[in-house]
Amino acid sequence: PAGRGRSSPRPRGRGDNGRFLLLAALIAAYLSAGATVFSALESPSEAAAQLRWNRTLHNFSRIFNISLPELRAFLRSYEAAMAAGIRVDALRPRWDFPGAFYFVGTVVSTIGE
Repeated sequence: PAGRGRSSPRPRGRGDNGRFLLLAALIAAYLSAGATVFSALESPSEAAAQLRWNRTLHNFSRIFNISLPELRAFLRSYEAAMAAGIRVDALRPRWDFPGAFYFVGTVVSTIGE
């Protein structure tokens, strides 16, 4: 009869799905373990830095007679300006032609194989 000696290709599906789910679970477990270790190592130093920063803010506020809400509002404005690329003592604009050329050259030279 026709078809003897030839095996039909095994349909994909259940086995591949099981391997994919196992791989996804292993990756999730690996990421969770890494996040746990990283958090345990970094959290104490972050809390200590936050405590030092709060002491600095309180001292500055007291010495210069500025309320904490006003000081925090000023610092938020400063952070926004820095994120936008505004510098306090800018000798030249950040995105002038040489700065933009350097940026484009860096991007182009690091993309690809």
